Order: sequence, then C-alpha cells, then structure tokens
Amino acid sequence: MRLSVRHSTLYQFDAPMRFVTQSHRLTPASNGCQKVIDWQVSAEGAEFGASFVDGAGDLISTMTLQGPVERITVVVEGTVETSSGDGILRGHREIVSPLVYLEATHATQPNRAMLDLRDLAVGGADGPLDRAHRLAGAVADAIAYTPGATTPQTTAAEALELGQGVCQDHAHTLIALAIAAELPARYVTGYLWTEGGGETAEASHAWAEIHVGRLGWIGFDPANRCCPDERYIRLGSGRDAREAAPIRGVSRGGGGEALDVSVVVAQQ
Repeated sequence: MRLSVRHSTLYQFDAPMRFVTQSHRLTPASNGCQKVIDWQVSAEGAEFGASFVDGAGDLISTMTLQGPVERITVVVEGTVETSSGDGILRGHREIVSPLVYLEATHATQPNRAMLDLRDLAVGGADGPLDRAHRLAGAVADAIAYTPGATTPQTTAAEALELGQGVCQDHAHTLIALAIAAELPARYVTGYLWTEGGGETAEASHAWAEIHVGRLGWIGFDPANRCCPDERYIRLGSGRDAREAAPIRGVSRGGGGEALDVSVVVAQQ
C-alpha cells in the first residue's frame, strides 16, 4: 500500500518569542514493513540543523527560528510504501537493549488496580507472546475509546480508573501492564490510514510495542484491537508519549501558546 501524509502543526504565541528551538522526530525510518519514497519537513524562515539517528533507530533533527516569532507552521509531507508484517518490527536498525524499556515512567507507573488486571489477563497464558496479546485485549476491554475524556497529562493509572481514553491512554496502559509482566514495552507514534469504516482511530496515531523473545518488537494497538499492518506508518518511539513526541521544543519569551494540528493520510 502506498500512503501519502500531510501533517501540519501551527504554533501561535500570545507575545512574540525571541527565539524558538525544536527537536523533531518527524521522519520515519525505512524498515521491513515500510519504505520511505519521499519525505520532507519544512517551516518558513526556520533553520534546520544536522540530523542524527538515535540508539532506538529514530531520525532526530533540530530546527531554530530567530525572533520575533509570532507563529510557526511545521509542515510534514511525504510518501511511504507499506506492507503487513503481522505487527512484527522487521529490519529496524537500533542498538538500544530491550531491557531499557523495563523501566516505568510517571505516565506508565502501575498501581494496584493495574497489577490486578495484569494477573487476571495473563493467568494461564502460554508464553510471552500469548501474554502480550492477552494484555492488549485486557486494555481494549478496560478503556473505552472516548475522545476528550482525558488530557495529554493523564497517566495510565488515571485512564484505567476512568475507564475511558484515547490511543495515548491505551498505549500507556498497555506499556504499564507489560512492564509489570516483565515484558519490555515502549510507546510508538505514527500515522494510520482509515477508510471511515468505523475504526476508533485518528490519522495521527499511537500504539505500543512489546518485546517478545526471538520475535523481537511486536506492535499492539488496543484502540483498534489489532496489530499494526499496512495501514500504519511508524514514526518514532520512546518510553512514553513525552519521550516519543514528534515535536519537542523550548522558546524564549513571555506569554502562552496555542496549538493546532492537522493530519491527512491518503492512499495513492
């Protein structure tokens, strides 16, 4: 499947900033399930620094805009050829040990209720792959996909208690349960193409990957009760949503900012 992406992020500041610096994780890596045909990231008036590939195999680049800065629009445009790998991340070059992803963050710290759900889900499971699938199913059952029910600051424990959330909450909760079950797990950002057939998903999407023995990293998307297939473009990863964020930045100046994001994923 060939997918095209246009992803626009608009920042508007209450007062002009003296300068803005951002770190971008906005360019997907080619692997066994996706091949980048063309891709570019742009922002009018911005200077882009050198790029590098981090230990997790993600391409990181920097962008700086000298002030006064009243607004910034970061535009991502590209085309990717995708195929289904049954959720298995194949041919992705990284040097970080999976054991790094056994450490929970604030967003993925399990509480008693989550440990009870883990025990209920994996009881009688036949090996780590079966445990991973059962945990993903348990998250899908426990948290109803409800846009607007949570915020970017909501933790996995809070989303589970609420019983509602979005893809970020599903991913955080699955990561927490997997780590509690001694399975390395991480947060993944990317894009999802849908036909409008009723899937509970957004074009800009997130899911979790769990490391399962010799199979390596396997993606699980509880929001859609599936493993990533040819409809998905994998962008980047981290221990949680904050670490995996496509854009992270700092600015110098006073006042607040407003953010508007638009994502269009189409099949060519």
